[in-house]
Amino acid sequence: MGFPEGFLWGAATAAYQIEGAAQEDGRTPSIWDTFSHTPGKVLDGDTGDVATDHYHRRQEDVATMAELGLDAYRFSISWSRVLPDGTPNQKGLDFYSRLVDELLGHGIAPVATLYHWDLPQALEDAGGWPERDTARRFADYAERIGRVLGDRVHTWTTLNEPWCTAFLGYASGVHAPGRTDPAAALAAAHHLNLAHGLAVRALRGVVSPSARHSATLNIHHLRGDADAVRQVDAVSNRVFLDPMLGNGYPADLLEDTAPITDWGFLRDGDSEIIAAPLDVLGVNYYSPTLVRRWDGVSPREHADGHRRGAASPFVGCDAVEFVGQPGPYTAMGWPIDATGMEELLLRLHRDYPHTPLMVTENGAAFDDRVDGDGRIRDDLRIAYLRDHIAAVERACQAGADVRGYFAWSLLDNFEWAYGYSKRFGLVRVDYPTGERTWKDSALWYRDAIAARRGGT
Repeated sequence: MGFPEGFLWGAATAAYQIEGAAQEDGRTPSIWDTFSHTPGKVLDGDTGDVATDHYHRRQEDVATMAELGLDAYRFSISWSRVLPDGTPNQKGLDFYSRLVDELLGHGIAPVATLYHWDLPQALEDAGGWPERDTARRFADYAERIGRVLGDRVHTWTTLNEPWCTAFLGYASGVHAPGRTDPAAALAAAHHLNLAHGLAVRALRGVVSPSARHSATLNIHHLRGDADAVRQVDAVSNRVFLDPMLGNGYPADLLEDTAPITDWGFLRDGDSEIIAAPLDVLGVNYYSPTLVRRWDGVSPREHADGHRRGAASPFVGCDAVEFVGQPGPYTAMGWPIDATGMEELLLRLHRDYPHTPLMVTENGAAFDDRVDGDGRIRDDLRIAYLRDHIAAVERACQAGADVRGYFAWSLLDNFEWAYGYSKRFGLVRVDYPTGERTWKDSALWYRDAIAARRGGT
């Protein structure tokens, strides 16, 4: 067995994707409420108003986690639920406090993400992530939540996939808030980095000294022409990795994006704040990305794995094209290639050798079918999970310091701009009724966790 002692087996979700109760108990709108209620932004006009109704079915879902044998559960906190209009909302705080207590009661470590894309709409109205004040407001939110839950949370994750927040939200416009301003996207990236550093400082001042501190990045595993890889790596990976891990912004990133912004939003002392020490880096991986230089003449491929928007999310990469890859594919159209997981973890171990890693999301959407006997025989998902877990194990055996694996996702849920059309869950949700049904992949994951522990 290549997994280290204490390796955590978990599953992950996000608040807007599962909670519902959008207007209950004092919660105010987030940018995803606004975006999903804007015609044409989300497939079929779906919204997260009800989602999987986790807000009311919390106990049932925690019982499912316990039956799966999870060591840890990664969830996110809705900023709009706990600090609507900037003031603490006791009902929202109580919801997460009960969730944490129930997890601990089942021996499941709570892994809390402070931000999974659902910025309060009031802060977007004030300028959103391109504005420096949003980072300060985030640090205040982190400290307030830390004071409430800090004695019980195992790992604090500041941000989930800030690349998506900055570049899908402010450059390509396919995610909330739906803006298409590349300069704003780069400013958002910096202020997300700043928010991360400020939040880690704030949390360390109020939470248990034994708590771990983290950020989760969707690091693009790039293959192809060397210069195209370098350019995309700068604006998709190193724009967050390097400043968070103490290296500052890459010189090539600043050079490549100079025609877009002069980076005048950087201030003295920002680099030191952003580089607040981390205990673990979260890594989300689904598939590799293939790039090459575009000749400027032939039809340009756009197989970048993201829903097409009015503009590219890869700011400053106008001379790069994203090339389609051979199958098989998931229902998202993403190529299935577990070798990319191993290669990515080893790259991070090589480039940032003193930073422990944790796979915080990995999974696949498929067109699940409920058979006549009520079973969901999702063999493709089982194969995907099996192969990717084996890739993580190989990376551990090769020396990568990986501390855990979280399957995405515990439940079928609201899949952002794809609405309810894509199912990633180990557990199927019948959206009209909310009924939960274990897929065969859930049974497989339960048994795999037990086997890794030497159980039956």
